Amino acid sequence: MKNSSQSLETVKKQECTVQSLYVSGVMLAITYPLGLAYFVYEANWTAFIGWLIFLPCLKWAYLRFFPRISKGMGYGRIHDELPANVKKARVDVTYYSLLGCPFCPIVKQRLETLQKEMDFTLATIDLTLKPQMAVSKGIRSVPVVEVGKQRLVGNATTEQLAQLIAGAQV
Repeated sequence: MKNSSQSLETVKKQECTVQSLYVSGVMLAITYPLGLAYFVYEANWTAFIGWLIFLPCLKWAYLRFFPRISKGMGYGRIHDELPANVKKARVDVTYYSLLGCPFCPIVKQRLETLQKEMDFTLATIDLTLKPQMAVSKGIRSVPVVEVGKQRLVGNATTEQLAQLIAGAQV
């Protein structure tokens, strides 16, 4: 008989560490222009145009199609449904994101959908050019949704977000 824990799939946390996103951003900021400069130096215009277009398109495709490829990358499925009923909540919700995180646009879309139903105020803060804010707020992974003193870190479902927001209105 198989152990039940062996049949469970090991899934990575559905969040991005701030440190890894900054490191990959710096590496891209260095390699992208260096690649362009190299191809100009070599007068390889085909490679230059390819590099100029290929890297941004690759990043766009990764972020755009991430929900479809996440399971193959070890993150498990990214599936969500709007809860059947949600309560109005007149609270302030702060959403922290970072460029390059594939979970951030997913959570932002869920928050925007919930905002229409729950009528809360949503403040969006992009930490990409604000590393000092991430440090001062103690944010080590994104996305982060903050309501009062409560936080959800990572790819939160719409139901989890609705519970956090509704619970803050006590």
